[in-house]
Amino acid sequence: MLFETKTPEQKRKALRDQLNSGKFLRFPGAFSPIVAQLIEDIGFDGVYISGAVLSNDLGYPDIGLTTLSEVSGRGRQIARVTNLPAIIDIDTGFGETMSVARTIMELEELGLSGCHLEDQVNPKRCGHLDNKQIVETSEMVRKVKAAANAKRDKNFLLIARTDARAGEGLDKAIDRAKAYVDAGAEMIFPEALQGPEEFEKFRKAVSVPLLANMTEFGKSPLLDIKTLENVGFNLVIYPVTSLRLALKAVEDAFREIKTSGTQEHLLDKMQHRKRLYELVRYEDYNSFDQSIYNFTLK
Repeated sequence: MLFETKTPEQKRKALRDQLNSGKFLRFPGAFSPIVAQLIEDIGFDGVYISGAVLSNDLGYPDIGLTTLSEVSGRGRQIARVTNLPAIIDIDTGFGETMSVARTIMELEELGLSGCHLEDQVNPKRCGHLDNKQIVETSEMVRKVKAAANAKRDKNFLLIARTDARAGEGLDKAIDRAKAYVDAGAEMIFPEALQGPEEFEKFRKAVSVPLLANMTEFGKSPLLDIKTLENVGFNLVIYPVTSLRLALKAVEDAFREIKTSGTQEHLLDKMQHRKRLYELVRYEDYNSFDQSIYNFTLK
């Protein structure tokens, strides 16, 4: 209960097998462990842990202010509560090549199933903002090689993200992706593509699995899974969806409480305590101590 039945190695193997099967995979974003439990309960394929969301949850903008210990620690908390594989965003790798290698080792030890590393200059910015700065291809290649060499579990999924589409154009982004694959990247995450035809062109040019980012209010259209499957992508993330929904609901509710003085009229918008206890498996803990769950929910 405190940890799930699948080991980190089993989760990584399951992710690798799913990718090899050709199944299209859906990974919603989790900003907390209980959201990861909800993702598994609903029946998705995996959990995504967004660097932007972790930054925002700490009250920071997404500009690379978070540290390896903050991100990896939160990643471990989220990954441990679900049998699903969890992929985490490591921004630019928390330093140069040696730091990237250490990051991979830490993530493996903490139970993550994969990560993506991006080619922005640090301090970075959200991938759907303008005027991003990109490192030289050779610098990113060194980081990808360091990450690939640091892996101890062959099934840990190394994803290279390129933000080059916005500043260098689609063809240059594809060239970078190919160089990253040659360096050891096992999946490519092309950020901020601008239409189905660009997704399709990327697929035709790159041989490894591809990740689509369906974040709201960004530069990419919100393509449905059928379209993404048809253009040949393999995995989709919804990185900030859960946080945006939660914050909007909380903000609206707090404004109503501020005005009306009570939450009574908001009860039908809340998750019931009974459902919450189902997710955290409150009753299961009774097997440890009969005094934990000795009440009846009404």
